Amino acid sequence: MNFFRGVIGGQPAGPQPSGAETIQKLCDRVASSTLLEDRRDAVRALKSLSKKYRMEVGTQAMDHLVHILQTDRSDSEILGYALDTLYNIICNDEEEEQDESEDENAQKQADDLGAQFTDKFIQDSENVTLLLTLLEEFDFHVRWPGVKLLTALLKNQCAQVQGVILVSPMGVSRLMDLLADSREVIRNDGLLLLQQLTKGNAAIQKIVAFENAFERLLDIITEEGSSDGGIVVEDCLLLLLNLLKNNSSNQNFFKEGSYIQRMKPWFEVGDDNSGWSAQKVTNLHLMLQLVRVMVSPVNSPGATSSCQKSMYQCGLLQQLCTILMATGVPADILTETINTVSEVIRGSQVNQDYFASVNAPSNPPRPAIVVLLMSMVNERQPFVLRCAVLYCFQCFLYKNQKGQGEIVATLLPSTIDANSISAGQLLCGGLFSADSLSNWCAAVALAHALQDNLTQKEQLLRVQLATSLGKPPVSLLQQCTNILSQGDKINRRGSKVQTRVGLLMLLCTWISNCPIAVTHFLHNQDNVPFLTGQISENLGEDERLVQGLCALLLGICIYYNDNSLENYTKEKLKQLIEKRIGKENFVEKLGFITKHELYSRAAQKPQPVFPSPEQMLFDHEFTKLVKELEGVITKAVHKSSEEEKKEEEVKKTLEQHDSIVTQYKELIREQDSQIQELKEHVASASSQNEQMQTTITQQLAQIQQHKDQYNILKLKLGKDNQSQANTQGDGSHVNGLQTEELTQLREEVEELRKQHTLLQTQLGDKDTLINTLVKALQTAEGTAGGSDNTELLKELEALRSQVQSQLAEINRLQTERQELLRRAEAGSLDAAPGSEGSTDTAKVAELESRLAAQTSETERLQEARSLLEGRAGLEQQLASATSTVAILQTEKAKLQTEVQESKKEQDDLLMLLADQDQKIHSLKQRLKDLGETVEDEDDLDARDQTDDDDEEDDEENED
Repeated sequence: MNFFRGVIGGQPAGPQPSGAETIQKLCDRVASSTLLEDRRDAVRALKSLSKKYRMEVGTQAMDHLVHILQTDRSDSEILGYALDTLYNIICNDEEEEQDESEDENAQKQADDLGAQFTDKFIQDSENVTLLLTLLEEFDFHVRWPGVKLLTALLKNQCAQVQGVILVSPMGVSRLMDLLADSREVIRNDGLLLLQQLTKGNAAIQKIVAFENAFERLLDIITEEGSSDGGIVVEDCLLLLLNLLKNNSSNQNFFKEGSYIQRMKPWFEVGDDNSGWSAQKVTNLHLMLQLVRVMVSPVNSPGATSSCQKSMYQCGLLQQLCTILMATGVPADILTETINTVSEVIRGSQVNQDYFASVNAPSNPPRPAIVVLLMSMVNERQPFVLRCAVLYCFQCFLYKNQKGQGEIVATLLPSTIDANSISAGQLLCGGLFSADSLSNWCAAVALAHALQDNLTQKEQLLRVQLATSLGKPPVSLLQQCTNILSQGDKINRRGSKVQTRVGLLMLLCTWISNCPIAVTHFLHNQDNVPFLTGQISENLGEDERLVQGLCALLLGICIYYNDNSLENYTKEKLKQLIEKRIGKENFVEKLGFITKHELYSRAAQKPQPVFPSPEQMLFDHEFTKLVKELEGVITKAVHKSSEEEKKEEEVKKTLEQHDSIVTQYKELIREQDSQIQELKEHVASASSQNEQMQTTITQQLAQIQQHKDQYNILKLKLGKDNQSQANTQGDGSHVNGLQTEELTQLREEVEELRKQHTLLQTQLGDKDTLINTLVKALQTAEGTAGGSDNTELLKELEALRSQVQSQLAEINRLQTERQELLRRAEAGSLDAAPGSEGSTDTAKVAELESRLAAQTSETERLQEARSLLEGRAGLEQQLASATSTVAILQTEKAKLQTEVQESKKEQDDLLMLLADQDQKIHSLKQRLKDLGETVEDEDDLDARDQTDDDDEEDDEENED
């Protein structure tokens, strides 16, 4: 223990050992001591020496410290000392007492040393896994140094440590638990750890996001006071940026989780915006960047559009516009807000329309666009703010033909208001001002108002400008070319290059894909000589870009020339280039544009970001135009007149082929429509067929049900008849009456049978006549036309189906009548046994009376008793006969009802036959009109009478 006291702070008793020797002895003590207290003191001593002797401790003690972490898990104090020691030798933070002059060298050495020890520690991936396991310890002295150590490892060797954590079971989940720790220092350091963990690793970013990171981070931001919060809010926002930037999966998860709506309260600012703290500015700046990440132009168009829609619906865009028009907002926040609003409205028609309706809180109110343009053309405004306003104007006009038309309309004579400042007036003022940056910004802004909009290009040709008193107005197109030529004559300093580049970009955008504008441009006799003179000269490096743009402008005049001007046709312009410039020289000058160093920078992203105003030369959309036109212009210049004639012939041939193809397409469309109609007819017929099949199935089921009910009633009636046959009593009179009524019913049924037979015969004759008429119609179809005959055939088929259905109904009625007859006969037979039973009873009574006279007094008493019993039996038989009479009367009523229904059905059949006679008469008349021979009604009646006589003879023979 005396040794440790000397190391830690006691006075040396003898010669002072060197640092390396002391560390070696401490390492031996850590490795060999059996007592936990000795090992703990040795590790504590190593911790105290680890900052001063970082190299020695890291080289000699690292393995021993890792061994302590593996073996002494039960003692949190020694674990804390070991983790702190490892952190001190791996961390690259500078010591506070270092001199400023030694900062760079010391930091470089520290970085190298930290990377060296980190490599040594993570050589065995189990060490990182062990560290993740230790983070599950709740003890503060273990968890906090463990978090710091893992953060230092990620700073030094991020990719390797990320790979180990990614494959470790529940590795990321253990780190996410740090955000739920109630101790703020651990939670805050956990945020720093997750920042390092999520850098550049999409897989870990997704895992962290799906571990409910968004919910936890937004809760922490709200708890800490949102934009008014401290450094913790900044750490949360940095972590959110890591999770969302360039990660479409997390962005979609953030949007679908309705987390965009929770961003709106961040941007609520009061009326008094003075005295913002540096931390609040930083927080709000990061919040705006977070919004921009969700709607960045580099994201997929669908995801960006969805986020833009959500931001408008939840009111976030409205809140940003409030900040935009507020007073007292710091300049860098205002600039970033303008950039954010730009990307929220870019390409979204709804958001662009809303932005156009925003007014500044001035008297009188002015549109926000006008206020922003006033800042853009004001040379006293900061450069970054002017760039942001230009970007906002570009985004407002991006894919917004309505907005383009509104901007151009402010330049037209009919819409100019002398009492107010319009966007067009500001753009013209900036275009012709003395500030070259204003010239460039106004030219690019006006070019965006014409981008991919042929209508506005033609409308802008109407704009007239008053140059000075007493002189006639000139067109805007002419004024731009005048400034180009005059500026070239007066001054060719580098500061004016920016102006000329801006004007040339405007002219190229304006006349491209617009032959009318090309004609207007060529109509001025000075324009073509100016361009050829610029291209043919040998100028310095600064002027080469202007030469390339002049070559592009002249190439556009060739490519989009409609040959309406005789002096400047395509062929004459190409001859002019060949004589004065040379084709190869022209193509070489044209290539100066894409070879410029600032061209590739502008082509990377839409936002104009330049380190200085002098480097602000190219616009992103213009680079697209150059890429599109450079190749076609080169081909157009090299083409000969013969090749152009051949191309024109090919175009004409193609147009002819296109017209033929168009005709065939129309024919195919007509056929498709006819096929579609036929398919619809087939579908309707199929549906009707299915409906008919369903109806038939239902009717068959009903018929089967009625048959089953009839069979059940038949069985019941048979049982009742059997019980009546077993009864005895006095009911002969009643039964006699029932027999007479049943006989009458039988006669009525027989009469109905004869009528049915007659009707069936008549129906057969009618059917034969209909078949004859159908055949006659079929033979007459070729001469009289198809439409009327088809209708007749349909009507005949309908009649035939009706006749068939009526025949089926008649057969059913006939079956029911036969059943009624059978039942009536059964009822008459049932009445006979009752009379025989009464005769037997009388004989028995007579025999009993004879025996009574010959017996003794005792037998008389027995006879009286038997008579009493016989009386009771007779009363019972009488009751049975009465019930039988009631049953027969009920059956009689049913039979009468059925007879009435049969009569009604016979009447309906007669009516149907009358209708059929009328239709047959009309069909005969039509056949006569068609010229066919038809038998008269008298012949048919005679034939029917003959058939009836034959049937009567047959019936008499049968009788």
